[in-house]
Amino acid sequence: MPSLHTLAFEIGTEEIPAFDLHRATQQMEKLVPEALDAMRIPHGDVAIYTTPRRLIAMVAEVAETTEALEETFRGPSAKIAFDAEGNPTKAASGFARGKGVEVDALERREENGVEYVFATRKIEAREVAELLPGVLESVIEGIAWPKSCRWGTTSEYFSRPVRWLVALLDERVIPVTFAGLTAGNLTRGHRFLSPGPHVVPTAGDLLRVVEAAHVVTSEQAREQAIRAGVAEAERECGARAELPEKTLLEVTNLCEQPCVLVGTFDEEFLQVPEEIIVDAMLMHQRYFPLYDEAGKLTNHFIVVSNGDPEHAATIIDGNERVVRARLSDAKFFYEEDLKRPLEAYVERLDEVVFQETLGTMRAKAERIVALARHLAADAALAPSDATDARRAALLAKADLVTNAVVEFTSVQGVMGSYYAAASGENDQVARAIADHYRPRFSGDEPPASEVGKIVAMADKLDTICGLFAVGQGPTGSSDPFALRRSAIGIVAMLEAGLPVSLTAAIDASLDTYAEAGIDFDAQAVRAEVIDFFVTRTKVNLRDGGCAPDAVEAVLACGVEEPAQIIARVRALEAARTDAPDTFEDLATAYARANNLRDEALGTQVDEALMAEAERALAAATDEAATQVDAALASDDYAAALAALAALRAPIDAFFEDVLIMDEDIALRENRLRLLNRFVAVFAHVADFGKMAKGAK
Repeated sequence: MPSLHTLAFEIGTEEIPAFDLHRATQQMEKLVPEALDAMRIPHGDVAIYTTPRRLIAMVAEVAETTEALEETFRGPSAKIAFDAEGNPTKAASGFARGKGVEVDALERREENGVEYVFATRKIEAREVAELLPGVLESVIEGIAWPKSCRWGTTSEYFSRPVRWLVALLDERVIPVTFAGLTAGNLTRGHRFLSPGPHVVPTAGDLLRVVEAAHVVTSEQAREQAIRAGVAEAERECGARAELPEKTLLEVTNLCEQPCVLVGTFDEEFLQVPEEIIVDAMLMHQRYFPLYDEAGKLTNHFIVVSNGDPEHAATIIDGNERVVRARLSDAKFFYEEDLKRPLEAYVERLDEVVFQETLGTMRAKAERIVALARHLAADAALAPSDATDARRAALLAKADLVTNAVVEFTSVQGVMGSYYAAASGENDQVARAIADHYRPRFSGDEPPASEVGKIVAMADKLDTICGLFAVGQGPTGSSDPFALRRSAIGIVAMLEAGLPVSLTAAIDASLDTYAEAGIDFDAQAVRAEVIDFFVTRTKVNLRDGGCAPDAVEAVLACGVEEPAQIIARVRALEAARTDAPDTFEDLATAYARANNLRDEALGTQVDEALMAEAERALAAATDEAATQVDAALASDDYAAALAALAALRAPIDAFFEDVLIMDEDIALRENRLRLLNRFVAVFAHVADFGKMAKGAK
């Protein structure tokens, strides 16, 4: 049995940005085995280990030689490959050239009574050690970075300057070269605790040597260490930490040996809204806040350090001084902002540009008020609630020019609600201001009140309509204004029961832009915006597990309101699940009727020309039409589908007993009119023909 070896490869760098490192880790999990497989190098498991200063690949059971390969290819038939005199034709020459063999090497073989030419290509086994430099260099060059740099006099690019390379096949050094470096057997440890260099005797020792130099080599292990440290800190403080996944991932990839420490700040800062404190710590400093049993913010916070644990007191003191400075700023900004009522900041929104063509945030605020007025009327809100909606719409963006939000941007909206309450606005207005950015992403909670939903929808729809009007809608690869996210939020609120018409709201929003003198093709933009929402609704339904044919069946009826599309698709899916045989038969019958109908003949039938099965179908169709109209008027799509399902028996009997394409023209056309009438009942519910196609 040939001997197998361990391959160790390390790219040592300056500190790589945390999220870039995470993506590079995922890339290397594919790049390394693919690079080995491309050269037919037999190997075992590939394990990737990364820290901010290194990318490591460990490959087990690497063979000494590549696999020899013999491939046989069948070419054209012999009578095409050779002429009457037996000379090779262009077809034979081209086939041989494409397979990398000489024409004379082609063989003739018979298959299924036909003689073909065959080419056999042999690739000899090669020493793996000779191939590895090129393989590993391709891995370095294959990592895609959001941003790369060059350094010194090198022309190569990488996320950060590469400072050392280690490449070992057992104890043998593999001379990988990159950016003026040649790989060796010297690695580096933790930048402060054990910088090195450290000798790696053999490939299997790389992780041991690096870990002995105070480096936790895997993202998962560092995260576990941080979580364990946080749990211990929670027990000591009697508090609970908040660990947002994104921030936790970032902190995990900012250190090579995480050390969890607890700091404190003056309790006087707790008088500041906790959202600012959390923003200052979590977003700006990557500290984790601690909460008491009641969920109230405490004056303790967690620091994940990459320094020497023996100097914990010094590290904590330095971080506490940083927090004290940030919170002092926050407290000052908050107190300064409170010196003026929130409404006083509305005027200053003229200082903030919303979009170059669409004007300032002040103009946007006025449009949101107008759209909120329309939505409140459409939703039939009580007069007091409608007044609150307009008030919240006016004040929703005012906090953008406050000191606190300018400094701590993630608390926009939230700070507006605090300032609104301090200015004497009622609770519903303040809450609507805080909620108007919600839902911020798919699955996020919508605003709590109808007033909040109306203000949120007005804000999001104004942005969407305005940007489409000036040709700034999203493209396939770009959505800089996050319009898709805004549309998803609106669809979620409509699905949750906000009783307004989206198409009417789009018209109202576009009217506000037309009144402001913005030049655009209103009908074209309206169609674009509606299609944008329909597409988002379709994507949401498919992502949620709804069958594509059910979605297309509903959309084929021209439904444009997202809430109606969603309700109809789900009712259609439920009907198909509850009575699959009836549903499939009905879909097939619809498709058959739809294929035979002749729209030019209309739907007026002559009962005198009808047989019993025809009269039964006509009566059932008229009854179903009445029931479907009533069901659709009350948005009861399940009832509409039940009414359609009742048509199964009469349509089956009709097709069984009646010759539709009768030689008698009067009979034939009367029966086609009846089919037109039958199909028309389905027109506003779903195109069952698409369901029939999807079921095949």
